Amino acid sequence: MIRIKIIISVGVSLVLFGCAGMGAPTVPRDRFDYTAAISDSWKNQMLFNMVKIRYGDAPVFLDVSSVISQYQLAGALNLGATINYSPSSGSGTLGWAGTYVERPTITYTPIMGDKFARSLMSPIPPPAILSLMQAGYPVDLVFRLLVQEINGVRNRFGGEARARSADPEFYSLIEKMRQIQSSGAIGMRFTRKEKEEATFMVMRGERDPAIKALSAEVRKILGLDPNAKEFNVVYGAVPRDDKEIAILTRSILEVLIDVSADIEVPAAHVEEKRVGSTHVEEAVKDGKILPLVRIHSTSEKHKDAFVSIQYRDTYFWIDDRDLMSKKIFSFLMFVFTLVETGEKGTAPIVTVPTN
Repeated sequence: MIRIKIIISVGVSLVLFGCAGMGAPTVPRDRFDYTAAISDSWKNQMLFNMVKIRYGDAPVFLDVSSVISQYQLAGALNLGATINYSPSSGSGTLGWAGTYVERPTITYTPIMGDKFARSLMSPIPPPAILSLMQAGYPVDLVFRLLVQEINGVRNRFGGEARARSADPEFYSLIEKMRQIQSSGAIGMRFTRKEKEEATFMVMRGERDPAIKALSAEVRKILGLDPNAKEFNVVYGAVPRDDKEIAILTRSILEVLIDVSADIEVPAAHVEEKRVGSTHVEEAVKDGKILPLVRIHSTSEKHKDAFVSIQYRDTYFWIDDRDLMSKKIFSFLMFVFTLVETGEKGTAPIVTVPTN
C-alpha cells in the first residue's frame, strides 16, 4: 500500500489578501462614517442641551478632540489530505482561522473653564455679525438670533429670568434692513489704525428711490445722521453720536436660552411645575411672530425627524419636513463654531499603522 500525504499552508497569502482591503482604501470609508457619526452626535448634543436649558438644567458640551483607528488582520488556512490506492479508504481535513481587529480611539474634551467662557459666555463680536450679513445670511435672521439691542432698539428675550417682548419697531427695522440687503445696498468696510481695527456699515441707495426711502426710515429708527453713508459699528447699547451704530450682541448661551424658550413641552410638565410655559411673543399686533426653530414633543419617537432626543419620559424632535427650522438649527451650530476665540493647543500628531 502506497500512501501519499499532501499538506498545504496558505496563511501568508490570506494575510496579503486582507491587506489589499486596508491602508489607503480605508480613508474614504472611515472619513465618511466618522463624519456622519460626529455630525449626528453634534446635532443630538445641541438639541439635548437646549432641552436641558428649557427645564432649568445645566448644559454640558463635549468636543471630539481626535479620532484614531487602528486595524489588524491575521489569518491562516490549512489544507491536509491523505490519498490511498485502496478505494475504500481516504481522508481529508480542511481548517481555517482568522482574526480582524479594529481599535478606534476617540478622545472627548469637556468644554469647561476658560474654554466654556470663550465659547458660550463671550458676546459674539459685532464684526462677526456684519461678516454673516456680508456672506449672504438674511439680516433679519442674524439680528433676531444674535442681537439683543441695536442703538436702543431691543430684541425679544425668552429666558424666564428676564423674559420680555421686542420693542414694536424692532421687527419693522429688521424687515426694512432685509429689503435693503436684498437690493445689495448694504455692506461693510474694515479699517486699521495702528493696533485698533474699526468696522463700518455702509448704506447706499441713491440710484433706487424705494431703497433710498427705506434707508431713510432705518436711519430714523436708529437715530442716525440722515446724510451719512457709513457708520462706525461698536459693541454696546448706547452710541456716542449719530454716526455710530452700537450693537449689543448675545453670547451663545443667551442664544440657546432664547431659542429654547420656544420648545414645546407636555402640558403635564407645566402643570407639575417641572418647566415653565412656552414663551409667546406679543410685540406685533397685526401679525404672529413664529419661533425661529420649531421643536416638538411627543411621548413616542417620531419616525421622520431631522434630529430627535429623549429627555425624561418625552421625545423632543425637529420635523425633517420643516426646512426652515432645519436650516436655522444648522446655522446655530455653525455660529457655535464661529465664535470660539482664544489660543488653542496644538493637536497631537499620531502615526498609526493600518496593515
